Amino acid sequence: MLAEAQYDGRMDIEQFYDADPRRRPSTEVELGTEWRDALGVRYELNWIVETGELYTMREPVPPEWQDPFGGIHVRSGDSAPTDGMTVAVAAQIPTRERLEEVLSGWEKAVDGPNSVSWLVDRLRESGVASPSS
Repeated sequence: MLAEAQYDGRMDIEQFYDADPRRRPSTEVELGTEWRDALGVRYELNWIVETGELYTMREPVPPEWQDPFGGIHVRSGDSAPTDGMTVAVAAQIPTRERLEEVLSGWEKAVDGPNSVSWLVDRLRESGVASPSS
């Protein structure tokens, strides 16, 4: 979901939409804009109807951070962007009904501390997390 390999590419939202022509015109369901990880980094969560992709947009991170899966990341030199949000596909969920089942209770969870850990647990437990998660 929020794996290092996906963020190493530093895909911004325009690159993300351009990578699959079905994404841009599709209806999207917003599932909160204030998800936070253990360091307080903010994420937005959206689901694309046409592709079934549940994706996160992450705000720029501090020079060193731990992702929700336990990986430690250090941003080095000028190779990492300092502005803009980066995008990663967190899960493949084929229908709105399944989305609602998997993320039941997200409205309460999003306001909690380290709410991204709740999201990661739900996606893994339900078996829909992207393979790179």
